[in-house]
Amino acid sequence: MNITQNLLTIKDLHTSFRIKDTYFDAVDGVSIHLKKNEILAIVGESGCGKSTLATSIIGLHDANVTRITGEIEFKGNNLAELSEDRLNDVRGNDIGMIFQDPLSALNPLMRIGDQIEESLIYHTKLSKKERSFRVQELLTQVGIPNPKRVAHQFPHQLSGGMRQRVIIAIAISCKPSIIIADEPTTALDVTIQAQILDLLKDLQAETQSGIILITHDLGVVAEVADRVAVMYAGQIIEEAGVDELFSNPRHPYTRSLLNSIPQTHSDSEKLEVIQGVVPSLVNLPRTGCRFASRIPWIQEDAHENEPQLHEIAPGHFVRCTCWNHFYFEGEEGGSLT
Repeated sequence: MNITQNLLTIKDLHTSFRIKDTYFDAVDGVSIHLKKNEILAIVGESGCGKSTLATSIIGLHDANVTRITGEIEFKGNNLAELSEDRLNDVRGNDIGMIFQDPLSALNPLMRIGDQIEESLIYHTKLSKKERSFRVQELLTQVGIPNPKRVAHQFPHQLSGGMRQRVIIAIAISCKPSIIIADEPTTALDVTIQAQILDLLKDLQAETQSGIILITHDLGVVAEVADRVAVMYAGQIIEEAGVDELFSNPRHPYTRSLLNSIPQTHSDSEKLEVIQGVVPSLVNLPRTGCRFASRIPWIQEDAHENEPQLHEIAPGHFVRCTCWNHFYFEGEEGGSLT
């Protein structure tokens, strides 16, 4: 795979939501990049800021209650500073979005074909006949049988898997260079999940686009991703190539996530869980290691006061020094250094 060219570069991104009269960072100082012909997975529990990061890229937040600072560099522009009109030129055309819930993302009162055609009307100069042909071509491309009939149907007439395919068709209609997929398989059964993942991989291989895959499912990550960024409490806490991350996870949170996956080859009937919960925006500690409260058996001096990302191997970054001293509760304590 030839992965050389950066499509998107994010530097020190902060996305803050106003609660009463105070702004709280949901995305806190994130710096990351996406390369051409790459699938970058953003993983973490619910409430870690994954979807907020995705929607910040294309400016889908209410400016009255949201504040975004930092750089989202795409084609020489900072998307964080573009006007709504300029962003409308980017959305759907250069960057496509696959939303988590297709039933709420689709207009229940519009036919499927008309919804796919909307982006073509806005971003292209195709004639009505050419747009109609492109709609059927897209429905066929995402694996929907009898596209002419489906184009005249409404969302409620389709299954969940079919609706998700329609959302993908809309996202790729203008052949964007970046596709953001926000939990694209969450509400689907395992058979349909596999089909959707295969479809995403095929589309990525065909178009050479970069894909940002937002998910909490590490099985999905292992199957399709090239590189993984683990997100916790608004920050990237570990980043590495997919093989490196699964074979050599280092941050306590990453190791805890992997440890909580049921193991078919294990004789233990106990399901491992991560102690505690992701803190809310208001209660989130803004100094020290944000994961420290969930691993209280690790000594306080193992953590940095202002945790930074450290490159511990080429392309492998870990936040805080606590990874050096981490062990699972009940195990023999020790250092990895």
